[in-house]
Amino acid sequence: MKFNWGTGVVIGFGSFMTFILFFVFLVQSNSKYDNELVADDYYKQESKVQSDIESQNLSNALKTKLKVVKTSEGIQVYFPEDIDYKKIKGTISLYRPSNQKLDFEMKISLSSPIMLIPNHKLIGGLWEISINWNVDEVAYLNKETVYF
Repeated sequence: MKFNWGTGVVIGFGSFMTFILFFVFLVQSNSKYDNELVADDYYKQESKVQSDIESQNLSNALKTKLKVVKTSEGIQVYFPEDIDYKKIKGTISLYRPSNQKLDFEMKISLSSPIMLIPNHKLIGGLWEISINWNVDEVAYLNKETVYF
């Protein structure tokens, strides 16, 4: 068989395809490269987008806004002082974009208008905080991004 430039191109192209397919197989079969979705119930969450928008608009319309502040003790959530904190119910969801295993949720339980998310539950990095809270059957939603 005579080796010319056409044969070299075919061998080079075949080698490149084999190289790429090897790495695709390596990444798909290795558990180190976890190909997870952002949320397991993505479609269920997508169906309630309009109610989330309405809850955020209600929260933005308040005279005194909810505040999220990073402190040395952790992250403090300041609920509006003109609302009776004893009537506030809901959950605080903390989402870590880089690692789904660090995500967690806390129920809102207040003895003052301030709720603390302690340091020991947080690992340094970017956190997306979603605060779903209700007062007298009115739903509010606040979303914040905090680098801790």
